[in-house]
Amino acid sequence: MRRRDFIKVVAASAAAWPLAARAQQREKMRRVTVLLGGLEFYDASGQAEIAAFEGGLKELGWTPGRNVDLDYHWPGAQTARVRAVANEIVAARPDLVVSRSTPATAALMHAGLPIVFVLVADPIGSGFVQNLGRPGGNLTGFSTFEPSVGGKWLALLKEAAPKVSRISLLFNPETAPFAEGYLHSAQAAAQMLGATVISAPCGNDADIQGAFAARAREGDGGIIGIADTFVADHRDLIIALAIGCPPSMAIRSLPCPAG
Repeated sequence: MRRRDFIKVVAASAAAWPLAARAQQREKMRRVTVLLGGLEFYDASGQAEIAAFEGGLKELGWTPGRNVDLDYHWPGAQTARVRAVANEIVAARPDLVVSRSTPATAALMHAGLPIVFVLVADPIGSGFVQNLGRPGGNLTGFSTFEPSVGGKWLALLKEAAPKVSRISLLFNPETAPFAEGYLHSAQAAAQMLGATVISAPCGNDADIQGAFAARAREGDGGIIGIADTFVADHRDLIIALAIGCPPSMAIRSLPCPAG
């Protein structure tokens, strides 16, 4: 090969290297860990969320197994388990974490990892972001509700059952540290709607049963379950108690007998 031809070949190859490198970089496998706070693996709604998540990724060009490696964790609603799994995730140092729920995000927020959160009720009050327009730091995501919806929940309940006058607001202080804002909103609305809203912090099945029993004894009672992982995890018990099933059947998630 003549010297001039050789130089042309080298120059052409050198020019192609950055393009090849960029193409290789685009296809680099990214490790994304998803912490599904409040969900167990067998939860059908959780599987539906995963299907929607992966469908959205594919629309944006991220294909599991090709350029993104997805690692799912299903810790349930117990905060101790959520924290333990979060520690495992921090030790693995993925490229990105998607955290579902306030407890899951709180367990990861100081890890120094890029985090996208979902189903967080009060990202500012929880200390996750500085403000909604400019989150700052390494966390960003989506807020599910804002406190004024507490009044709306009460209005909907009164519309469905106008005679209801004393309402318990169920929440777990550990999983719903944001509950106070919703409680104040509901109590403010109660003054205009001729009702009383009572704080009902719960940490177990017995607490939930006690809240229902208190409202049942008084008559014209009602229950509002705040949107948090504890209430969602105990939904079978709450629904069963609301329709009059024995608590033992509700805990076992059995259908209630007709009538």
